[in-house]
Amino acid sequence: MRFQTPLVPARLIRRYKRFLADAVLEDSGTEIVAHCPNPGAMLGLQEPGMRIWLEPNDDPRKKLKYGWRLAELPDGHLAGIDTGIPNRVVKEALHARAIPALAGYSVVRPEVRYGDASRVDFLLCEPGLPNLWAEVKNVHLRRQEDWAEFPDCVTKRGARHLAELARMVGQGDRAVMLYLVQRTDCGRLRMASDLDPAYATAFDAARAAGVEMLCHGTEIDRTGVRVGPALPVDSGLQG
Repeated sequence: MRFQTPLVPARLIRRYKRFLADAVLEDSGTEIVAHCPNPGAMLGLQEPGMRIWLEPNDDPRKKLKYGWRLAELPDGHLAGIDTGIPNRVVKEALHARAIPALAGYSVVRPEVRYGDASRVDFLLCEPGLPNLWAEVKNVHLRRQEDWAEFPDCVTKRGARHLAELARMVGQGDRAVMLYLVQRTDCGRLRMASDLDPAYATAFDAARAAGVEMLCHGTEIDRTGVRVGPALPVDSGLQG
């Protein structure tokens, strides 16, 4: 997934009202307001003064002329903050059969209705194989060592998705929860049970029911975001 226009560097002043961020452009010193395409807590990724990367646009339909895409981390690492990007990255990877665990499917259908008034991110189909229902979650929380963690705040919707995937397994289909780690300094994934105990419990129940828990890292630079290698997922079992 390539960004449509070259990114420009800025320094973050503050993020507020969830979807807005004030920043100062590095090249001109101009203070601007950017769209922050992320409704989550963004723990560790919204510190005042941190270097961020913005995508400019000249679309007359858009009120804000910059969109926040990346946060710069220590040691040259990057984190993607746009929660709309993972589905685009995964869609490209599915069509290219670049995710080994899902490479047996040639038909990729996005946004298919299922469960209780929900839409699954992707339904994968292939003659002779069970249908595969896949949800994609954006991950960009890191607090200790190289652990990526999900979620970064309470997500009742996320827990509902796990239950709906488990229901599809009960009907004889495959179901996958695919966590895409949108930062380059993580090597494994676990659930942030202290931030959302209910989600961690739902994770355990879904996995026990046969939902496959997959995680992939990403390759991120200022040109775009691509799916990276598979990462191990902690068992999640509470004991």
